[in-house]
Amino acid sequence: MSCCKKHIPEMGRGCTFCDCGDEIEAIATEGCYKLHETNWLEEYPVNIPTDIFEVRFKNTRRSYFQNVNNLDLKRGDIVAVEAQPGHDIGIISLTGDMVAKQMRRVGFNPHNGEFKKIYRKARPYDIERWQEAIALEHETMIASRQIAAEMGLNMKIGDVEYQGDKMKAIFYYIADERVDFRELIKVFAERFHIRIEMKQIGARQEAGRIGGIGACGRELCCASWMSSFSSVTTNAARMQEISLNPQKLAGQCSKLKCCLMYEYDVYADARRTIPRLREPLQTMDGEYYLIKVDPLAGTMSFSSSKNTISNFTTLSIARVKEILAINRAGEKADTLLGSADENVVVEPTFRSEEDSITRFDQKGGKRNRKNKRNRGERGAQSETKANTESTEAPKSEASEAEPQGNNEPREQREAREPRERRREQRRHNHHKGERGDNERRNSGNEERSAEHSAPQSAPQGGQQQEKPQDGQQSDGQQGEARRERRGRNNHRRGHRRDGQHRGGEEHKANGGDGEK
Repeated sequence: MSCCKKHIPEMGRGCTFCDCGDEIEAIATEGCYKLHETNWLEEYPVNIPTDIFEVRFKNTRRSYFQNVNNLDLKRGDIVAVEAQPGHDIGIISLTGDMVAKQMRRVGFNPHNGEFKKIYRKARPYDIERWQEAIALEHETMIASRQIAAEMGLNMKIGDVEYQGDKMKAIFYYIADERVDFRELIKVFAERFHIRIEMKQIGARQEAGRIGGIGACGRELCCASWMSSFSSVTTNAARMQEISLNPQKLAGQCSKLKCCLMYEYDVYADARRTIPRLREPLQTMDGEYYLIKVDPLAGTMSFSSSKNTISNFTTLSIARVKEILAINRAGEKADTLLGSADENVVVEPTFRSEEDSITRFDQKGGKRNRKNKRNRGERGAQSETKANTESTEAPKSEASEAEPQGNNEPREQREAREPRERRREQRRHNHHKGERGDNERRNSGNEERSAEHSAPQSAPQGGQQQEKPQDGQQSDGQQGEARRERRGRNNHRRGHRRDGQHRGGEEHKANGGDGEK
């Protein structure tokens, strides 16, 4: 029977209730429940006939029942099964040969060697009562949490599951220590008028019942396919050389991730072939210290320095064992690399960026670094535009515009530079001419001396004049600074000394500049 309406499936049970017809009907919905599995042997014929079926209930709870009445059952049928007390409603999830494989995997053992029975296919009355029981679960869970908090019990009620006939309810709780809930059960029975069953679960089971998306982008393993949990320790992370960061090693259950154990055995087997080094390798070139071990590739990396990485060399495990045998004999190896290791090409790895577990913690990235570099270039361009009036700006522009292999622009530039320097000196001295008669007189004499001395310093024979470096003053600038200091001193001494002595100082200053 097909439903004409779109109904929201019950995520905990994996079915949809349809009331389009005269009677309510439950339709199984694949892929919307915890521990969803695929019967990959469904299209193949049954090798071993069996009457045992796997029936799932809410979330991760499932059990195995026997078809004693020889009912025609298939995957997805809703059936009424035996319970203590009364009966329960479940959905058949596995049939045929997969049932035996699943029982061996989870280690299921029937009570007293007898399987519970499948009574019948669910009738409309059973489904209607089952739906009423499901509607009571959320309100019961909230009320039970309030009662446990009022009684001061150190426990957390994570979920409530009603039986199909509303005669019993299972309360799943989490507690770090032993909890005496005898009084709590009495209060629950008086409040809800049902039989109470308490089941303690761990943090991993709670995460599996809630579900979610892991750091890998896939559904949580505990909610999709894992039914048994093994203990996970930090030794698994050390064996695989994973950073011991609690925030990255912990899952949504606040425990160590179960996926740390997936490749633990492979790394453990690979490390058995790696020799233990207590001392550095002794060669004729010096001592080499162990830096890194790649157990899966079967290589060991060494450095000639203990504190820094220098002369980084990667050797095979066989070569390392050869050198160790030579060192134990009291001798030193001729070279670190062997004949087989010289021809080995180590392929580059990109673990520094793509496979790094801290790559998302870095605030900056390629895009940000590129933007910062562009901003720096724009800032440098603006600074060069602002300093176009300086003496070095025309030089740099002229050097950039100079074509390669052509000497004429260079000669023109060399002839233009002295004129520009003299023009700048005249402009600078003109602004300082208001300080006094002595300073104007001195600046005039020094300007004339600079004009006579400038052609002498010009390059001859096509030689290029050396440019002052950044942060250094040219000879003309240093002479100008000395002349300014001398002019200020002359101005202070001019009121006490006569004109003859003042003229002698000017003649001395001009003579000193002429020597330069």
